[in-house]
Amino acid sequence: MKSLKLLFFVALLFTSTSILGAEATGVLSEAVDPRLQQGLENLVRELGLATAVEEKKLSLALVIVTDPARPRLAELNGHQMVYAASLPKIAILLGAAVEIHEGRLMMDEKLHKDLNDMIRFSCNACATRVLARVGREELIETLQSPEYRFYDQQGAGGLWVGKDYGPGSAYKRDPLAGLSHGATAFQAARFYYKLQTGTLVTPELSNMMLDTLSRPGISHKFVKGLKAWDRLEIYRKSGTWESFHADSALVRYGGHAYIMVALAHSSEGADWLEKLAAPLHRLAIAESWRAVKAAQ
Repeated sequence: MKSLKLLFFVALLFTSTSILGAEATGVLSEAVDPRLQQGLENLVRELGLATAVEEKKLSLALVIVTDPARPRLAELNGHQMVYAASLPKIAILLGAAVEIHEGRLMMDEKLHKDLNDMIRFSCNACATRVLARVGREELIETLQSPEYRFYDQQGAGGLWVGKDYGPGSAYKRDPLAGLSHGATAFQAARFYYKLQTGTLVTPELSNMMLDTLSRPGISHKFVKGLKAWDRLEIYRKSGTWESFHADSALVRYGGHAYIMVALAHSSEGADWLEKLAAPLHRLAIAESWRAVKAAQ
């Protein structure tokens, strides 16, 4: 087990630089794996969620990243813009990292606490304070910039924050779907993929963001669904507003790593996400083991 973990992190060290260059050409979008896709579709049918997918009330992305240079992707409605409530706070976290990297923002004690509380406990006041320090228009520019490309007006959209987390109107809705806080499952998964490869802003700031996403403070949805597993590392951000339910996570377990994202629009959405977590975990680990053994 220890040797497998060592191989994993050595591979990450030596491939992260090449992955950064490859990511510019869309390595994750080209990583659809037919076997994993079939597994995801079978899983959804077995859980009785196929109709929710067909009616576009449920979007999913699953990415195996045990070998970060060769991600394997499966998705259902993965490029559909969905109101994602607090999940897009990961975009504010990114904005803070970019501003720190550019020297326009300092990581002081107050910012550190606001970032942790914004992500781990989904503190709305914290998110609004960080957003103000990052800059509302500056964040939108970052998300659409050629360097980060987390929102594409000419494509399927992506991560979007166009409203403070609190009372008041949206200051800028996303151009494609008119959402104030939006996401696609694919772009949320890509955010975690770049963190896993250490290529989001800088390796050091990727680690900062991962630490912020660690130790979730709210035990529902994916976290509740994975509670049966010990020694599992989960880096996570969820979101809930009325009948909109979202969750996203990078999970590391026994030398394996995968990303799962689910966006639901249903009063049953929270239950769907909890119910999905364990089967997605088992599918990802089984497929990861299969690839490891095949490479031996």
